[in-house]
Amino acid sequence: MIESKATKLLLASYILLVIWWLYIQFLRTTDSPVNYWFVFAYGLVPLFGGINGLFLSRKWGSFKSAMGSAVLYLSLGLITWGIGETIWSYYILGLNVEIPYPSLADASFILSWPLWSMGVINLSKATGIKFSLRNVRGKLLLLVVPFLVISASYYLLYVVARDSTIDLSSEYLKLFFDLLYPIWDVILLTLVLLVYGLSFGFLGGRFKFPITLILLGFVVNYFADMGLSYQSTVETFYNGGFVDLLFASAMFLLTYGTNALDVKYSDSVRSGSS
Repeated sequence: MIESKATKLLLASYILLVIWWLYIQFLRTTDSPVNYWFVFAYGLVPLFGGINGLFLSRKWGSFKSAMGSAVLYLSLGLITWGIGETIWSYYILGLNVEIPYPSLADASFILSWPLWSMGVINLSKATGIKFSLRNVRGKLLLLVVPFLVISASYYLLYVVARDSTIDLSSEYLKLFFDLLYPIWDVILLTLVLLVYGLSFGFLGGRFKFPITLILLGFVVNYFADMGLSYQSTVETFYNGGFVDLLFASAMFLLTYGTNALDVKYSDSVRSGSS
């Protein structure tokens, strides 16, 4: 495990957030300030963690290296997600109104997916994925993984989460986000599984742990999105519930992993993955 002041602070923050979430469950409250402030609090983790990640990317040379680009894009995705969560909280805590859908929060959230996708693509370049594509196993994964993800996502995100319905008669902007969220979930999960599957043999040194955390964070975020869609469909979602714990966990994993990719530990990375 790579420990710096930033990662130690992130770990401490996550522990406090879990304790906070357990307190909410103990109170059995679904519509009180303690719920809404919890959502605001965990949104600060990716926001400030992403800002720190921008400084880390400069140590790698930013766009001059694959790892620098990966850290930069991942950090920007964290920042836009954190801004989205802050806007979400402002509607409730500042304006005291029901959150419209779609809203400015959704506009910020959705920016995270293409940024994260670019981060994962650059991460693949830094982990030796191109070498795996030369063998039969790599080529087979390239064909099988997208098929499995699309098939599973159709069932989980459409059949289960949305009860096999999408309201095509809704306004264009709402329909746009209804379609874009699951599409980006599928794209990102496919990229993540491909990167992990194809680069597994090349992940070594002290960066194996943070990269694994990042990829795991995207998987958790996928299921958090699925849970949000499902609970919204059956009208059981509330701020501070289990779905928010999943989002808080996903953002912690992504933020911790990104901030652990510090160039000062690069001497422990295999030369083939730099």
